[in-house]
Amino acid sequence: MTAPVFLDVDGTSIAVRRAAGAAPGIVWLGGYKSDMLGTKAEKLAEWASGQGRAFLRHDYSGHGESGGAFADGTVSKWLLQSLAVFHHFTLGRQILVGSSMGAWIALRMVQELNKAGENRIAGLVLLAPAPDFTAELVEPALTKAQKRDLARKGFFEEPSDYSAEPYIYTRALIEDGRNNLTMTGPIDTHCPVHILQGLADADVPSSHALKLVALLPADDVTLSLIPDGDHRLSRPQDLDMLVRAVDALVRQAG
Repeated sequence: MTAPVFLDVDGTSIAVRRAAGAAPGIVWLGGYKSDMLGTKAEKLAEWASGQGRAFLRHDYSGHGESGGAFADGTVSKWLLQSLAVFHHFTLGRQILVGSSMGAWIALRMVQELNKAGENRIAGLVLLAPAPDFTAELVEPALTKAQKRDLARKGFFEEPSDYSAEPYIYTRALIEDGRNNLTMTGPIDTHCPVHILQGLADADVPSSHALKLVALLPADDVTLSLIPDGDHRLSRPQDLDMLVRAVDALVRQAG
């Protein structure tokens, strides 16, 4: 495993792994509390290497090998870091691959890049996409105790199915989420989108993916529903599907 390089973004050191190669390059955007060495990112890195294709991934602040505290993170901060990494390390057209919260970051990146007149995104692959999850999935389900914790302590904790450490949701994360909502109206990505969603996902219901599809221009959206797929989509058959989806967008962009 090669050591990461570090990019300073607003005083926080962001860990980055980059493999040079052909365009369109692949940019991996991980989920909430996950890091760039997860199964899906590793699988894509291996595939991209075999194809001689550029591949870029990083850890948000408070995640993996990056600096900063997880509890200080917000979508705005992680978006800013992702854009900084994108601008610093990519050339030419890119395909963004976002997992869970990473899909939210990907959609926000496209909005910001398009606003700046940078039409470099050749496609999006979104896995178990969780755009707007703070407002759409977390806030409506808050218990009285969690609301009390948010008001008094500024955060609440929830046990995680994926690690011994609990998930922490801060008031700052939830309030900032409202400034980054993408599902409030039509989303014009100016590029093809392929969504992979498990129907056995306990974290992000498939109805959320369907709602997202309804907001995207229909002619360029593919939705693949995986009947027994869970939120992680990390089984061998899920990984094969991910690679096929990315490969198809690469060919389409070519």
